[in-house]
Amino acid sequence: MSSIDINCDLGESFGQFIMGNDDAVFPHISSCNIACGFHGGDPLHIENSIKKALKYKVQIGAHPSYPDLAGFGRRKILLSEEELKASVKYQISALMGMVKALGGELKYIKAHGALYNSIAHDEKEANTFLSAVKEINPALAIMGLAGSPFQEITQQSGFRFIREGFLDRRYQDDGSLMPRKEKRAVLESVEASINQFISIAQNGEVETTIGKRIPMKVDSLCIHGDNPLAEEILKAIHQLDQPITVKCIQL
Repeated sequence: MSSIDINCDLGESFGQFIMGNDDAVFPHISSCNIACGFHGGDPLHIENSIKKALKYKVQIGAHPSYPDLAGFGRRKILLSEEELKASVKYQISALMGMVKALGGELKYIKAHGALYNSIAHDEKEANTFLSAVKEINPALAIMGLAGSPFQEITQQSGFRFIREGFLDRRYQDDGSLMPRKEKRAVLESVEASINQFISIAQNGEVETTIGKRIPMKVDSLCIHGDNPLAEEILKAIHQLDQPITVKCIQL
């Protein structure tokens, strides 16, 4: 029987603005990417998410972003190399300290939103991001887009790379994600997400926006915490009659 890690972006609520449903999602995932306050999350929501992760024995990763709280980190922000590096270090350090204070251990880093998409293909920005992580803790693993240039850059830098795929997003022919500004970027039904989960997790391939099937080898599959169907999709995955179990990556 094979296994796959399922991760989710959590801890993104801010004050009275509630994003996603952490309580419903945590029992069904194996890894979580907790917001660091720059695209979502405030100290209390972040701490509560860490506590839930520890309760459910869910592996914890930091989820840094561009400083873009108003845009939920989904806008490209032009920063100098020094600004980006300091920003990433600040966010990781804050989350790492909170996790440690609660008796846990931070295991990996996954960039959020526009930063995630930018470092997937921008070598200079990718190296700045990795340099920031290395100065914090070079033993941390890096999660990123499977098959992207970032994968090779990360591995050449000496980090362990977690190849990530998405079960609720559409892919383009080059293996990149369909931009969210386009209407069909997010899969709109439980059935579509389940089919994509099976295609990637079991068959190692994914169907693109024009119906082409391309290879997709991953270690972890993401479902977005702000997806209104997230709980329903995750429950359906656990009920599948498939030789696949949900299990965290050993880091």
